[in-house]
Amino acid sequence: MKDFFHKILKLMNISGRDWTVFLLALLLAFSIWLIHNLSLRYTEFMQASVEATSNIEGHYYRSSNRSDVIARCQTTGYNIVRNGLFSGKRKVSVAFDASSLHHKSGETYYITSSELKESAHLIFGDNVQIEYFITDTLFFRFPYENHKRVPVNPVHVLTFKPQYTAMSPLEIEPDSVTVYGEPIHIDDITRINTEAIKIGDISSGIHGVARLERIKGVRLSETEVHYSMPVTRFVEIPVTVGVQARNVPPGKSLMIYPSVATVSLRCAFPVTSDLSEGVRVYVDYNDFIASLGGRCMGHIPALPQGVINYSVSPRFFECVITDEK
Repeated sequence: MKDFFHKILKLMNISGRDWTVFLLALLLAFSIWLIHNLSLRYTEFMQASVEATSNIEGHYYRSSNRSDVIARCQTTGYNIVRNGLFSGKRKVSVAFDASSLHHKSGETYYITSSELKESAHLIFGDNVQIEYFITDTLFFRFPYENHKRVPVNPVHVLTFKPQYTAMSPLEIEPDSVTVYGEPIHIDDITRINTEAIKIGDISSGIHGVARLERIKGVRLSETEVHYSMPVTRFVEIPVTVGVQARNVPPGKSLMIYPSVATVSLRCAFPVTSDLSEGVRVYVDYNDFIASLGGRCMGHIPALPQGVINYSVSPRFFECVITDEK
């Protein structure tokens, strides 16, 4: 065989060096041919085994089964080789929005082929055009899981520039989350804290995203929350008013010491009207009855529009009950 090969090379007048060049040229030509053909698009029946993940209330986030899907697709030769379509079906995990899954019964949910088109690139890879699905519906089983709903506690350290304050408390969305896990892990959980939100020198409204604390053995329906808080510039207006008594029964009189209080009103800047008018401070007789030693806190029944918050000085008043003559 070796002699025969040498005779052919001798007849073709090809030396050893020419033979090396010939092989390299042949290899280059084959590479160009292969790259060209792999860049072309082909029609192919593609199959995948799909495992579903979704955030369904009260259920485990991952399906306990796989569902096969077959579709006629157009794709490049690169995709066919890369995804190993000639060697069998792909195994993929696809995250579906809970609103896309339809509840059949119990732990069983399904999704139709028309709704799968949005997830085609996740199932079969990028640069794949679906002509039509052979599989009409995919069914998944999401096992029930122990869970409960708990509030989210925003952990924050906020400092403001002088003459600036919050117009309302820090708001978070969502304000509660579902925790999943074994009873031993979730029974004692009464709330979920956020990571520390630290912002200084605040002079305008704030907003952002905060991650939730991670607890070993527990899964959360959300991993982060959005927070926001309006901020405004303020001015302080002091008002001195008399302290009144409320809900005193007939035949009784409630003596209050001191009889006047200073109310500091924090008002949004600029102030366009006299917000001190109509400010009243009172002590409730029912607070006096429930108190120890007759010390009662002063209250303001209503605040004028434009007042953000207030403080009353003194905070507590000494009260004495007497009989009317």
